[in-house]
Amino acid sequence: MSTRKHLPTRTRVLVPAAFLLVLAALAAGQNGAPKSSCSECPVWNRPQPPFRVYGNTFYVGPHGLTSLLLTSKAGHVLIDGALPESVPQVVANIRSLGFRIEDVKLIVNSHVHFDHGGGIAELQRLSGAEVAASPWSAEVLTKTGVGKGDPQFGSIPPVALVPRAKTLRDGQTLRVGDIELTAHFTPGHTPGGTSWTWKSCEGGRCLNLVYSDSMTPVSAEGFRFTDSREYPTAVQDFEKSFAFLRSAPCDILLTSHPDASGLWQRLEGRERGVRPDPLVSPDACKELAGRASEQLRLRLESEKGHP
Repeated sequence: MSTRKHLPTRTRVLVPAAFLLVLAALAAGQNGAPKSSCSECPVWNRPQPPFRVYGNTFYVGPHGLTSLLLTSKAGHVLIDGALPESVPQVVANIRSLGFRIEDVKLIVNSHVHFDHGGGIAELQRLSGAEVAASPWSAEVLTKTGVGKGDPQFGSIPPVALVPRAKTLRDGQTLRVGDIELTAHFTPGHTPGGTSWTWKSCEGGRCLNLVYSDSMTPVSAEGFRFTDSREYPTAVQDFEKSFAFLRSAPCDILLTSHPDASGLWQRLEGRERGVRPDPLVSPDACKELAGRASEQLRLRLESEKGHP
């Protein structure tokens, strides 16, 4: 997969796609790197050359877990930190684009599971960035590593703790340079789930980007979304999150697991020169809401008669 046309002009000659792939692979396997966090993690953590999504928005995560870099002259924002073992790859990808991890001023998160928040503590240490999260997620990030209201509690490892995290309000807009990033609480997958919206521009054309948190009703064995005592508002929370997706201005949808939004198929179309750009799809958020709503309906149906 060629990334040449998605890189900033100043880096095109220096970082061909093959070099990025080798660099990321070496970074991910360097001595002292954390061991794999789970059986699926080596697949999630496959090296992925970084690329420009649109304007100042870049994909810098591994192939199976999204991490995004939003850039400005005054500093950058990183959304999600993937796995602990993803950190060397994320840092290498940022540097290969011509940016510096040390210039990341803010790190935010979709939800605090080890596959999206596992790398945040180390990325915060390397960058010195502020970490900001929803109240539930901030508590997990700074105190417990895993939350008791989490449907997957008991089946997932904790994340490494960060020394401090700013607590967000629903609908709050954060600013770094000319980046304006708005938090939308979208609970259900976890009680602290957060989706993000912002605008990125190319020339005179600005588009609305949405980074959607996971919307799947996945749980540890024995958890019931229907009547959980630990998370009694889970179903209502999911419905609130689906409503956000249906109503949000959404030109480009990105998701915490890229496969959930068909990112690689759309990117392949872009690489083939398909027009209009397949990454731009104003109906993508509504379509994700429809798929997620059906998944929840099937899950609740399966819980009937199984106390």
